[in-house]
Amino acid sequence: MRILILYIFLLANVVAAENSPFKNIVINDELKVHDNLYFFDQENKRINLDEFKGKFVLLNFWAVWCAPCKEEMPSLDKLKVNKKLNNIEIFPINVGNDSIEKSKEFFKDLNIKNLEAYFDPKINLARKLSLRGVPTSVLVNKNGEEFARIIGIVDFEDPIIVDWLSKYN
Repeated sequence: MRILILYIFLLANVVAAENSPFKNIVINDELKVHDNLYFFDQENKRINLDEFKGKFVLLNFWAVWCAPCKEEMPSLDKLKVNKKLNNIEIFPINVGNDSIEKSKEFFKDLNIKNLEAYFDPKINLARKLSLRGVPTSVLVNKNGEEFARIIGIVDFEDPIIVDWLSKYN
């Protein structure tokens, strides 16, 4: 019996490892449905995630003081215009209580051309999603269900990541 349990455990880990191209990508065992998820654009307009059903959504949480966020953001910017991902919506959401001006300066300094900054000023969205740190990217499928998270930095130009993400596009 112990051998059977060990075999099942090892098999499950092998399958999980095959689905996730990197150690810091956590694929949910069960899809997560979140209700009433919203954040704000630069004009303080409320954006509800439900408006994007039918799209593959990447919510990237960051802050201007976060060095790994600074390293990751240029590749995220290029992901937005990657032809393999023509049905993706990317929302870089600032959770650092940074001003719009500081966020715009952050994007300007990094030469970000394809993305706009969004905000979670009271960190309500981050709390609802139980974020543990930045950067974190929450991946939401076309049905509005969270299927995975990227905890920490990833190179969004890496062909392995792009190919993996394109399966959900």
